[in-house]
Amino acid sequence: MKPFSYRYAQVRGWALLGLLLLVLILLGGMIWRNLERFETMRAYVGYAHHIQEVAFKLQDALTGYFTTGPNRRVHAQQLSELSIRLAELARHDYHVAAGTPDKLTEVSRLVVEISRERLPPERQEALLLRALKITSAMLDEETLERERLVEEIGRTTRTEIVMVFGTLATILLFGGLFFRRQILAPLNNLKELLLRLAHEDFTPIETARIDSLLLPVFSSYNDMVKRLAELEEAKRHHAESLEAEVRAATRALLEQQASLSRTERLAAVGELAAGIAHELRNPLAGIQMTCVNLRDEIGDAEQGARVDLVIAELKRMSRLLNELLDNGRHTPAPVGECEVAVLIRELVTLVRYQIQPNIRLEWAASDDLACRLPGCRLRQTLLNLILNAAEAIGDQNGTIAIRACRGENHVLLTVTDDGPGFSEEILENGIRPFATGRPGGTGLGLAMVQRFTRDLGGQLDLANVEPKGARVSLTLPCQWV
Repeated sequence: MKPFSYRYAQVRGWALLGLLLLVLILLGGMIWRNLERFETMRAYVGYAHHIQEVAFKLQDALTGYFTTGPNRRVHAQQLSELSIRLAELARHDYHVAAGTPDKLTEVSRLVVEISRERLPPERQEALLLRALKITSAMLDEETLERERLVEEIGRTTRTEIVMVFGTLATILLFGGLFFRRQILAPLNNLKELLLRLAHEDFTPIETARIDSLLLPVFSSYNDMVKRLAELEEAKRHHAESLEAEVRAATRALLEQQASLSRTERLAAVGELAAGIAHELRNPLAGIQMTCVNLRDEIGDAEQGARVDLVIAELKRMSRLLNELLDNGRHTPAPVGECEVAVLIRELVTLVRYQIQPNIRLEWAASDDLACRLPGCRLRQTLLNLILNAAEAIGDQNGTIAIRACRGENHVLLTVTDDGPGFSEEILENGIRPFATGRPGGTGLGLAMVQRFTRDLGGQLDLANVEPKGARVSLTLPCQWV
């Protein structure tokens, strides 16, 4: 588009230059023609002057003829000069009237006849008068014809001047209109468009009616406003992204403050738990010793097995109390060899006496799940999940399924129930300490599970299952034995 516009503008420029050159050629031609006419008129005037001189010579000859006395004769010298003048007129023929050459020939013939020696004086006089008359008539015809020619030349010159100046005025008029409409008007529009940029109006303009000479300028303007609009849009998006980042940072700060508050509460709870654990260890030790003595005194094997379960749980409670104290002192849980299948089997046997009979327990785990994990905390974590699932099912008939499988460098544990499932708040906002949807709940069960998983560098996933129920998935990194 731009090369075509430039080429079109060059064509119009050359056309305008050609018109101006044509006007100059017309003016030059008119001046040159008038100079040629002036030279021709000067030759005509000189020719007429020579004819007039011939007439004067004839008058002088006639005057001398009448003043010579009784023997009137025309002087031969005067006749010779007349012959010379007539020969020059014949040789330099610049006559205007058509009959001048014939009259010159006639006068020359009369002068030759007058020059004859034996010609009677009366005959000479008659010939001189006739030659003078012819010369005067020739001079009058030349004058009249020359005046007519001058008038014609003047009329032609005026017509040419009118045509040339009319053409020049027309070119100037159309050039002015073109310059005003195609140059000044678009430039004024461009001025208004530039003022619109100050008000951040980046609307492009229609270039269909723009002259091709200015089309590159307005096309560049459209490119500029398009780029400015893109920059303005980018600036707006950048401002919006900054606002979003500020809002996200503010939200993160508020969440950090809330997390700090929760951490402080958990720290307070930890201190309280550590204090309670410290106070409960001695009574639990006494109860454990009593149960050991009671088992030794009971002779019934079945009752003894039940007492052994109580003793095992008392030992586990002691370990948990010790762990609470370790947590209060920020001591990590000890890692040891753990048989996950055996742990799940023992846990299911124990939990059967703690949940309602309407809830069925199912578990599945392969025998090659020996790994290094904090076994006591893993047992407590699974116990919390099973008890939470049992509380979610409530008095309804339901099933809790525990599954364990081996990964490349982790163990995957899932606890699934067919209760009402997790609330939307927990699924959207995640696990928060002291937040519970059950009456009488503490909101610490899942929080402890989450903390155990994070301490190991694992992952905790919550999801609802169809048609109803909830699933908790634990991915725990471990070393296989």
